[in-house]
Amino acid sequence: MSDRHPWTRYVAIGDSFTEGIGDPDPTVPGGNRGWADRVAEELARRTDDLAYANLAIRGRLLGQIVDEQVEPALALRPDLVTVSAGGNDIIRPGSDPDELAERVDGMVARLRSDGATVVLFTGPDVGMTPVLGMVRGKTAVYNENLHAIALKHRALVADMWALRVLRDPRMWAPDRLHHSPTGHATVAAAVLDTLGVEHGLEPFVPEPLEARPWREARVEDLGWAREYLVPWVVRRIRHTSSGDGVSAKRPELQPVVKRR
Repeated sequence: MSDRHPWTRYVAIGDSFTEGIGDPDPTVPGGNRGWADRVAEELARRTDDLAYANLAIRGRLLGQIVDEQVEPALALRPDLVTVSAGGNDIIRPGSDPDELAERVDGMVARLRSDGATVVLFTGPDVGMTPVLGMVRGKTAVYNENLHAIALKHRALVADMWALRVLRDPRMWAPDRLHHSPTGHATVAAAVLDTLGVEHGLEPFVPEPLEARPWREARVEDLGWAREYLVPWVVRRIRHTSSGDGVSAKRPELQPVVKRR
């Protein structure tokens, strides 16, 4: 790993994962910090002139990310791009991981056209979660496609499936769909490791979880379904999105505030 790095113009594109949902922070643009902000902060410590933009918007499907974010990202002339896309498609019934990968292939080719370093993300292993566990097989197929695309275009892959610590429930926000602050910090460290950049992010060393009574766990599951699952299903039925009316939190390249 290197203390210095070659990047000065970092642009992140994607959906809620990259926007930082699950990691609220009123002091940052958009009110959510997330792993991409953390990556930018660490990169800024190792160069004098890093600029960072984040075009990600919650709820965006792959097609929307391709149509709405790729060209604006390239217009910023980045030398580093992170892109996580397709997760919202994978969890929808009837989606085809091979068809999605074909669109990703074209997207990565476009993002690499000016020589920028591109980082892709595999989906995490969601086999332990109540609803997302049903798409574990599709996620695995999609991930294999992403590895092949990265090899083809000489992109990098931050392998979330291999990051087994993400199976810990403390890595997830109460909605069980987005990462907690601890989860976002863990993802940020994985991205920096993928880039070969030294960083000061401490690894998560989990303490053993206490066993909970079955009844307590079921009550919590019912509460989760009522508060988070039902609204998600209703949005699917109504063809609405949590990102409707939401704008990118950092649409232009800006200097990064270096946190202590």
